[in-house]
Amino acid sequence: MFKNLSLKVIIFGFIFTFFSSFGQSFFLGLFNFSIRETLSITHGQFGSIYASATLLSSFILIWFGKKIDDIDISKFAFFVIILLAFSSFLFSKISSVTFLFFGILLMRFSGQGMMSHTATTTISRYFTKSRGKALSTAWFGLSLAEFILPVLTIYFLTFIDWRIIWITISIIVILFLPAASIILVKKLNFESRETLSDLHEGNENIKSWKRSEVIKDYRFYILGANMLAMPWITTGIFVYQSFILSSKNWGPFVIAKSFMAYSILSVITLFISGFLIDKFTSRKILIYMNIPLLLSSIVIIFFDNPNISFLFLGLIGISNGLANVLGSSTWAEIYGVRYIGSIKALTTALMVFSTAFGTALYGLLIDKGFSIEQIATISAIYISIALIFLLFIRNKLNPVKI
Repeated sequence: MFKNLSLKVIIFGFIFTFFSSFGQSFFLGLFNFSIRETLSITHGQFGSIYASATLLSSFILIWFGKKIDDIDISKFAFFVIILLAFSSFLFSKISSVTFLFFGILLMRFSGQGMMSHTATTTISRYFTKSRGKALSTAWFGLSLAEFILPVLTIYFLTFIDWRIIWITISIIVILFLPAASIILVKKLNFESRETLSDLHEGNENIKSWKRSEVIKDYRFYILGANMLAMPWITTGIFVYQSFILSSKNWGPFVIAKSFMAYSILSVITLFISGFLIDKFTSRKILIYMNIPLLLSSIVIIFFDNPNISFLFLGLIGISNGLANVLGSSTWAEIYGVRYIGSIKALTTALMVFSTAFGTALYGLLIDKGFSIEQIATISAIYISIALIFLLFIRNKLNPVKI
């Protein structure tokens, strides 16, 4: 399916999305209780710190993320790796609220932000005809992490101090990733992309939009509203999973075990969506992305049985599988690839910003006494409104030909 160099790019993306998990909310949320207990802070206080640190990381990402358009990818990746290793080590040393802020800031910027940005931008620029399959294959890395890390981490937390886990992560990153990056993308340049004979006819004649042009396009904001539903809603769920457990009277391992359903369905959807996108385009698939997420909100509103958590997270996994691929391929498909680094830096920053919003909103609502059912209702209303706007422009998403 992929040639030798193409396969190396895919493996690079797979590894980087896997290691981005250490800065993702589903993983950081596993340490919510331990950190709050260590620092004696409330859900709302933790959420405010998490949100403000995440927000700042999104602003930094807007500026720094665009540098990937100008810097050799292997050098850029090496910097991101060093930053992730340092951030993980620093996270193990959290001893105050101030330290927590900077620890979350660096993990969100290096992990969720720069690791995923590096992976998806590299693949979006390198591939054209097979972009959907390439992105879906690379995102298997994060899905694998979502499958194995929650249960593994919860298990280790029963007999190992949480700080030791973070020191171990730092060591693994610094020992493994630099060598992998050198082997896979040291000689990569974007003149070595898929040859024109491999492209769909006319794809090379699509206009490449600059970021300054993109932010003036009304479609960008409607697309963005739909793209951001997944990160802000799921971040709230992952960070406050302990609140969901207590609200529903579920055991401590219920959500951790249900992550397996989330991961399996996310992987299946990733696999299918890559082929569907290459066949039908991202523009036609996008409308279906958030429907499972909407259904998951309805499930958590009306059902309390612990077994429903598998359906709840499974539906989220389907939307996640679609969102991971569509969140990169859609922008490249509509706005071209010449300036995709700066565009992706903006969209990734908005995604990170939305996770800050979700964390803050959930924390505020929880402290105000809202139930998980009421919070899920708010989420469902947002998804529905965003979908309605997308329906109105779904036939106006074709790229500009030159």
